[in-house]
Amino acid sequence: MSQRFAPSNTRSEQLLFLTDDQLRNGIELMFFAYRGFTADPDRMLEDYGYGRAHHRALHFINRRPGLTVNELLDILGVTKQSLNRVLRQLVDDGLVESRVGRTDRRQRNLHLTERGQSLERSLSEAQRGRMRQAYMRAGPEAVAGFRTVLEEMIDPEMRPRVLSLMGDGRE
Repeated sequence: MSQRFAPSNTRSEQLLFLTDDQLRNGIELMFFAYRGFTADPDRMLEDYGYGRAHHRALHFINRRPGLTVNELLDILGVTKQSLNRVLRQLVDDGLVESRVGRTDRRQRNLHLTERGQSLERSLSEAQRGRMRQAYMRAGPEAVAGFRTVLEEMIDPEMRPRVLSLMGDGRE
């Protein structure tokens, strides 16, 4: 454990009484962790002229084949205009198919093509590898604690919906 976060009291007291400096250090760690977490996919996306919005769209379409455009808008929390730009590129480049809904023909259901699945797999393999290594080094108690911290950082009104989207999410 880093000296900056080394407990001086019992563990529960330490967690309840973090100093502003300890909180700032945690924020900085989040920034640097996110930068590392996105570095490999960012390099791969550059080859396609894509950004993180493309990656997020590919990720969620892969996780939920048949997702509607409105559902993806809701998950990503972006404007319709920005999502349409991203989806248009992914469709034009043959990575995503937009199919007419079976029950509601006004809906567009999104699916990855084989090329889209291949790119998404490459992007997520690097991230899964980084997470797997970090989780293995940190141990199961730290992993459970990290998940709890992340869940608690989600806006409270969104938390139930986000967690239900993930299913149990503990697989």
